[in-house]
Amino acid sequence: MKTEHTPRTEAAEGTGPGRPDAPDPRTDPEGPESGRARRLDLIAAAAGVLLVTAAILVGHAIQNRNGTLRAQWPPLLASWDPHLGPGTPAALTMAVLVVAYGPPLAARLPWRGLLGAAWAGSTAWVFSMALIDGWYRGVERRLTTKHEYLRVIDRFEDIPATLRDFTNHIVIGEPGNWPAHVAGHPPGATLTFVWLDRIGLGGGAWAAVWCVVVGSSAVLAALITVRVLAGEHLARRAAPFLVLAPAAVWAGVSADGYFAAVAAWSVALLALAATRRVRFPAAAAVGGGLLFGWTCYLSYGLGLMATVLLMVLVLARTARPVVPFLLGALVVPAAFTLAGFHWWTAYHLLVERYYQGAGGIRPYAYWVWANLACAVLASGLAAVAGVRRSASYGPGAVRALRTGDTAPRTGNTATHAPAQRLALLVLAALVALLAADLSGMSKAETERIWQPFLLWLLPAAALLPARTARYWLVASVVPALLINHLLWTGW
Repeated sequence: MKTEHTPRTEAAEGTGPGRPDAPDPRTDPEGPESGRARRLDLIAAAAGVLLVTAAILVGHAIQNRNGTLRAQWPPLLASWDPHLGPGTPAALTMAVLVVAYGPPLAARLPWRGLLGAAWAGSTAWVFSMALIDGWYRGVERRLTTKHEYLRVIDRFEDIPATLRDFTNHIVIGEPGNWPAHVAGHPPGATLTFVWLDRIGLGGGAWAAVWCVVVGSSAVLAALITVRVLAGEHLARRAAPFLVLAPAAVWAGVSADGYFAAVAAWSVALLALAATRRVRFPAAAAVGGGLLFGWTCYLSYGLGLMATVLLMVLVLARTARPVVPFLLGALVVPAAFTLAGFHWWTAYHLLVERYYQGAGGIRPYAYWVWANLACAVLASGLAAVAGVRRSASYGPGAVRALRTGDTAPRTGNTATHAPAQRLALLVLAALVALLAADLSGMSKAETERIWQPFLLWLLPAAALLPARTARYWLVASVVPALLINHLLWTGW
């Protein structure tokens, strides 16, 4: 990867628009609209709170009446269980440190230092949140319950034979049908843990460490993508919000965090290739394609990440990486198909399995909007306000696409070009999330399942006024801490 020397500028010195407590005229122009914009941010956050409140009240009424939501504490898949744990002091310490020092450190650290700190911080945050439930219940046991992947490791002794027979065990009623998570995902998800077991990293603890450490690297992929598409300034502004992501409640420990990282690195590699910010752009494009292909064999719904990938190409205003990306993306499907696993056949059987279980009972009329309340809780109020800002930039950003004003470049830029590019990236992820919601295949549990989409909503917080960053961090992290201490979440 190419590296660039950043001269000692006003931003490096802690003065001028790069200073964390000063507004950036490119993203938060002072003027008649700035006060109105901040009021609209608060209104958006309040609307998010009202949505969550409505989902809780209506959900409990429905669940208490007939139990059709199949969730004890709707809209979350959780149960009431106030508790403390060994992770409580660590989680509180992490929250205080990032809120207090995250924004200025993100502005001043060397870029590579920021990436290292962000990965370490995200890993520590997720682990501390998981340990609130204790080591055994919160970490070691999470991926070994009756629904999870590790319960079937021994059935993959002969991997080619198991892949050929995989679809015969998806539907309930077939002999030896797979547990819920195995049946609900392509075999790439389970194979990850099979291979870990083969190299001596078997068991729930190693699986958990893998999911947390690899999953936390999604923060790096998001920062790199934002930097090459919308500029380093906004990437630095987004860093604390990515580190303290409320989704850590479910990422620790869940395979969906790992899925999010694979999908995120696919986007990041394509962004690097499209903007030619690496030494070998074609190789980066092939790598991005390989990871996207693997993403599609980790979760059926993650093909929707194509909307974010397409937006990367639109923002870079190039189709140059498309051919190598597609060549890379075909490798994993070809390998699985030759091995005897047919994705489309399995997907149709999954739909049947889905409606055999809770998916056939849970009412669409409730979950189609309550899912969005789950997204509010998992992404945080800062992301909600940031998405509102993204929507406000949207019309101007679309108009700018016609003239090329949103294309990444050095030198003078249009006044709002960086914010517009980030807004379009965020809105592309929002489109993918809404498509998943409307499909009816995501009724409940979206606080966990949608993590690959929610990741890309978090950088929208960089569009909020820098002087309010700490307040928005608190507004996002406090609900996450309350959820993890008051509820028992997960399967």
